[in-house]
Amino acid sequence: MLAFQTDFFILLKNLKEPNKLVVFDYFTIFADPVTPMDLKHSLDKNNIPKHVAIIMDGNGRWAKQQGEDRIFGHHEGVNSVREVVEACGEIGVKFVTLYAFSTENWNRPKDEVDALMELLVSTISLETPNLNKKGVKLEVIGDIKSLPNSCQAELQESISITSSNTTVTLILALSYSSKWEITSAVKEIAQHVKEGTLSPEDITGKHIEKYLNTSKWPDPELMIRTSGEHRISNFLLWQLAYAEFYFTDTLWPDFRKQEFFKAILAYQNRERRFGQTSEQISQN
Repeated sequence: MLAFQTDFFILLKNLKEPNKLVVFDYFTIFADPVTPMDLKHSLDKNNIPKHVAIIMDGNGRWAKQQGEDRIFGHHEGVNSVREVVEACGEIGVKFVTLYAFSTENWNRPKDEVDALMELLVSTISLETPNLNKKGVKLEVIGDIKSLPNSCQAELQESISITSSNTTVTLILALSYSSKWEITSAVKEIAQHVKEGTLSPEDITGKHIEKYLNTSKWPDPELMIRTSGEHRISNFLLWQLAYAEFYFTDTLWPDFRKQEFFKAILAYQNRERRFGQTSEQISQN
């Protein structure tokens, strides 16, 4: 196995056009295959993000490539969820938020929505023992009341069963949109102001965060989106203010441990300045 290089990219000369340099992601040009274990051991254990948010995109396209219907891709995507959550536990990521179903997804064909709800119920029922065994705590954000009663019941049961676990907190964003979340927070704050229990002068960013669905957890340091799309689609707009973004062409059903560790390694090659200069960061 070749040793990992310190640079994230390798520049190679194009033999036909020697004046041009070609940039390669070094993972693609190793002489020997790189295993998830290799990538995991290359990570800096002192620079693991506490919270990773993921937009799981590409299930339908993956299924189409296999000559199957869209729901087949969603079924296969469950395996990716299982691997990513397991990978989080292995390297010390404490929170992972998955964008599982947006408020806009209700506009998809009814057959697909119904199948997704059935898949959600069956998956939660089947996966809860495994989550519990691996120390994973399940949490949910979003307009949960809009979900079918069967989904709500399964979610509440799994949340209760896993409530004492501490290895990883898996947060499912279901019937969720950030604009909905922020609007709901503003309404609550406005009601308190109207009642005289809150003064507008006392409202700060920290105060607003208390009214968000995610108030119990730290903001994500890393946001991953699969399938080649480069947008955040109404996902955690407030919470991702200082997150690093990682976009990959890999479709979600193909996004397994190796792809996740690549994203973490890319994160570790970023300089997070929070508005400061590089010189200020190096002095701290």
